Amino acid sequence: MSSLMALRSESNSKIKINFDGGDLSSDAGMLLLKEFICKIGLDKLIEQHFQTNDKTLRIHKDGENLLQKMYQQLAGYFTDDDSDELTTDPIFTTLLDKDSLASQPTMSRFFNRMDDITLMQMDWILYLYS
Repeated sequence: MSSLMALRSESNSKIKINFDGGDLSSDAGMLLLKEFICKIGLDKLIEQHFQTNDKTLRIHKDGENLLQKMYQQLAGYFTDDDSDELTTDPIFTTLLDKDSLASQPTMSRFFNRMDDITLMQMDWILYLYS
């Protein structure tokens, strides 16, 4: 009989899942959601089809901010203020493959840039998966 000792993530080869009781996190299940989002191509679709009206060059791109907000919501972090607590969280930085996440002011400015066009882009992305 064979046993499952370790798995490698397809979405991020740096992630190794094992069952030896090492470092623990209550948000580690988010890695499975990341794997699913990558598998269905939602992350690429957001990267290609989502952009706010502001063309300013930014460290945290619009698609990354949207994915960050999605992951935060799925993990139960519902307010922009939670972003400050998660900026260097190891699970969330791994999810977005970044050294640090967007802070609360950055996320608030991101939502202030949303308009009818960005909502139509989000509708289009959701339509492709319905």
